Amino acid sequence: MMSEVTQAHEAELPCGADYLREILRAPVYEVAQVTPLQSMTRLGSRIGNQVQLKREDRQPVHSFKLRGAYNMMAQLTEAQRQAGVIAASAGNHAQGLAMSGKHLGVKATIVMPRTTPDIKVDAVRGFGGKVVLHGGNFDEAKAHAEMLAGQHGYTFIPPFDHPAVIAGQGTIGVELVQQNSHLDYIFVPVGGGGLAAGVAVLIKQLMPQIKVIGVEAEDSACLRAALDAGEPVTLDQVGMFADGVAVKRIGEETFRLCQQYLDDSITVSSDEICSAVKDIFEDTRAIAEPSGALSLAGLKKFAERHQLKDKQLAAVLSGANLNFHGLRYVSERCELGEKREGLLAVTIPERPGAFLDFCHILGGRAVTEFNYRYNNDSLANVFVGVRLIQGQEELDSIIADLRKGGYPVVDLSDDEMAKVHVRYMIGGRPSKPLKERLYSFEFPEYPGALLKFLNTLGTHWNISLFNYRNHGADYGRVLCGFELEEQDLLSFTSHLRELGYSWKDETDNPAYQFFLAQ
Repeated sequence: MMSEVTQAHEAELPCGADYLREILRAPVYEVAQVTPLQSMTRLGSRIGNQVQLKREDRQPVHSFKLRGAYNMMAQLTEAQRQAGVIAASAGNHAQGLAMSGKHLGVKATIVMPRTTPDIKVDAVRGFGGKVVLHGGNFDEAKAHAEMLAGQHGYTFIPPFDHPAVIAGQGTIGVELVQQNSHLDYIFVPVGGGGLAAGVAVLIKQLMPQIKVIGVEAEDSACLRAALDAGEPVTLDQVGMFADGVAVKRIGEETFRLCQQYLDDSITVSSDEICSAVKDIFEDTRAIAEPSGALSLAGLKKFAERHQLKDKQLAAVLSGANLNFHGLRYVSERCELGEKREGLLAVTIPERPGAFLDFCHILGGRAVTEFNYRYNNDSLANVFVGVRLIQGQEELDSIIADLRKGGYPVVDLSDDEMAKVHVRYMIGGRPSKPLKERLYSFEFPEYPGALLKFLNTLGTHWNISLFNYRNHGADYGRVLCGFELEEQDLLSFTSHLRELGYSWKDETDNPAYQFFLAQ
């Protein structure tokens, strides 16, 4: 039975009606925008549902965090405003706080880890915030912020675990039901839980028939851990790809609300997030940060898992503050997240024509990547990517065909180390002397281009090195090594002309000589 102390504590906590009132009276539109609910017709057609995207990336700070920060700061007393506010953040909360402080005339100090990228530090300063760089991680920055708050009398503005912050984020829910009152499901990202709690409590007061689903990254699922334990727990570590939701422990109040008002939750992988970033770009031309695309990744996975059809689904694009160079990783991984590419390790015999036989077994499917380096006179291991149309079922069929053809094969599509590291480390120096020449090619990106190359060159001279990756351009770059005697050069050059592809002799390239040549 609940103790009297616990009962008294529960009685002090805001109820759903309290939150509804606070959300409806939140003054966030003094700085925030009513963001569009944009249809994603391309994705919707593909998955058989109406999909809409709540564009919180369109806020002045490119994130929903402005709503919660401003709502709490607007409620400060005059004495608190005069003293100033402080927060610890390496991301969107920092920018929301800085802009809110500038609008309200309140001094805002943000403690950021020393490792914070300059682009984020400069953005906070651009909104008028004072930046203090301290510590090597968020926990150290937060401890320093709390110490400064005690020393100077600053009010600490938490990123998620406060009723005023939660109510500010909940204004998104009001806009959603105003913009489409026929929604069946709303998908919200979960980090510390402020956005999910605010939207869920609002929706369940106004339109409880709408299902609200929380979405977490697999490597930072603090809500899932808390639900399993029945209370907030601290994760040992979290992945930083979706850094906007990389939270080790969900808030006490946000967990209470999520546990009570969320209808369900789901976790997604980094590859699935990358796929959602691509979907957002293809439908809207917007570029979401990974945590910003999190809820759409959950929408897709949930719709497939529960076989949803002809439903009206909405996801919150929560932010677009990303490091531009991170798009290289997103581009590399999005096809894997959509099950449109499979990665395989295949053992092939070291003989002329073996590569061609291997490609014939693939049946004309587009090869997206091929990494190979001669090792010995018997066998060679290759790392190959294959474009898929029918997802895992097609990949299973390819694996079965290869094994039937006598090629040992291992599926590496879900092997994180293979995808992040090993694929770029295939190669090295040959184990025996080779009379090798190196050539670069530009392959036209159309079916059969690789087979034409192999039919023209691969059965005449042994290929000793091969690297190719499709990056979405009209031409793919290929690096290829051949075992060639001096007397073979004239005939080999004749075959190159017959091939018709752009090529260049790279044998004297210093990078090749330094890292790969005998």
